[in-house]
Amino acid sequence: MSKQENFTVGRVASFKCEAGKNQSIFWDGKTPGLGLRVTSAGTKSYIFETRLNGKTLRITIGDVRTWGIDAAQTEATRLKAMADQGDDPRQVKAENMAATEAKREGARNAEAPAIDAWQAYIAARQVKWSASHSRDHATVSKAGGEPRTRGKRKGESNKTQPGALLPLLTLPLAQIDADRVRAWLKDEALTRPTHARLAFGLLRAFLNWCADRPEYRAHTHADACASRLSRDELPKKAAKDDCLQREQLPLWFEHVRKLGNPVHSAYLQALLLTGARREELAGLQWADVDFQWQSLTIKDKVEGSRTIPLTPFVASLLAALPRRSEWVFSSPAAASGRLMEPRIGHNKALTAACLPALSLHGLRRSFGTLAEWVEVPAGVVAQIMGHKPSATAEKHYRRRPLDLLRMWHVKIEAWILEQAGIEFAPVQAGFRVVAGNT
Repeated sequence: MSKQENFTVGRVASFKCEAGKNQSIFWDGKTPGLGLRVTSAGTKSYIFETRLNGKTLRITIGDVRTWGIDAAQTEATRLKAMADQGDDPRQVKAENMAATEAKREGARNAEAPAIDAWQAYIAARQVKWSASHSRDHATVSKAGGEPRTRGKRKGESNKTQPGALLPLLTLPLAQIDADRVRAWLKDEALTRPTHARLAFGLLRAFLNWCADRPEYRAHTHADACASRLSRDELPKKAAKDDCLQREQLPLWFEHVRKLGNPVHSAYLQALLLTGARREELAGLQWADVDFQWQSLTIKDKVEGSRTIPLTPFVASLLAALPRRSEWVFSSPAAASGRLMEPRIGHNKALTAACLPALSLHGLRRSFGTLAEWVEVPAGVVAQIMGHKPSATAEKHYRRRPLDLLRMWHVKIEAWILEQAGIEFAPVQAGFRVVAGNT
């Protein structure tokens, strides 16, 4: 260490870097550890140097143009006291900066609209969701105001409505409490109770996620979506029972088969004859269809996937479809390349046939109901439809092979076609259908 001199304004101004060196350090005789570093370029800055845990510790205090001598001496004294107590000033500074940033982040989260946390929630969880569940989140939080692409009801605007959750998501998280959710539910239940019920469930899952996240926990009201709110403010959910009756089958098939879009027509018929869920069948790819061994492998929301029989009539429907992409039910007009909205064609067919309203899930319900006419074992129908086993024997001791399922499934299909008045003679000896390349 070079000679120590008490720092004065004149001396600090006169210090110069020694010739031939990149920097020179001059030490204050009054304040232990305080030095002045002068570079060959003439830059001057105060530094502090001491020993900590057997090693040299050097910290830059600041430029002489910013720091006066008294301020530099005070800072060096503070750093020396910390080091004498065994604390590394650099680590203490980093911790203080982290704490300050955490406070700032907390303040930002407290003031930010909840939709920012909503987007973070979707990004974190979406990989575990189905496509339909992801769409539900987008629907309930959409901005609305876009031109309607389909017909509107009397009195409705030509613009789409905002998602049900948007009024809440524009608020800070801290303001989404039980009172505000109750008031929101009352408003939504008057105009769109079904949508409100869906939105309430998604909101509850979102707030539970926020309550587990350190960055949002302090601003989240965990009881904002208590079950009593939905019971009090939403009308009681009625179990749907829409289902095709046996005597309605001829009209239904007649008008579904008359649809101008063959993909829609095939999809709706296959939906009834397989008992599959809407998205399970819509997401079917050609790689999932085995014409040789008469099987379909479809996604299952319970098991992940399941393999069901490819019955003769359904096989003939699929074989006649154009192979425009990897999707069986393709749609060149859709961004996804596959059928996205089959309800439009179905509703047209129902109207033309003068049949009562019937949902796509009602077709799945119809399969399970109509199968009873053939006296099919309940476990067979459940396995084809992808229902969870409802009894111990079914759950642990019954897992029917595909050929046994096929025997019953073919009987169900044949009976439904017979009731519909459709003459169909499958190829004998295994009724194999060879797919064309139309």
